[in-house]
Amino acid sequence: MSKYSKKQKVSDKTEEDALKIARATQRPGQTKEQTKLISQGIQKGIEQYKKKHKEKARELDKKLNKIKASKSTAESSATVVESVIVRTSVLPWVLLAISWACFVVCYLKFA
Repeated sequence: MSKYSKKQKVSDKTEEDALKIARATQRPGQTKEQTKLISQGIQKGIEQYKKKHKEKARELDKKLNKIKASKSTAESSATVVESVIVRTSVLPWVLLAISWACFVVCYLKFA
């Protein structure tokens, strides 16, 4: 007998969420069987979403690991000290001062 079954067990939380959604969207006169079928469809949708999300997370982890590995090899091969120089521009402050000076002059002139 195989160790793993072909059908994976759906988590209880997923079943509960699907049933809640199916009951919330239930139409008047809808039978329990129809609600159960809708719930199963919602479960499949949730499982597909989770699979896609896990695949994307795995791919992202692989990319991040590659970047970390390449970064660590680059750092180990050549130790480079990077100095980050933060330069603030003076231009915005000069323009602000000029505009305020113009406002003051115009206010005094027309007041």
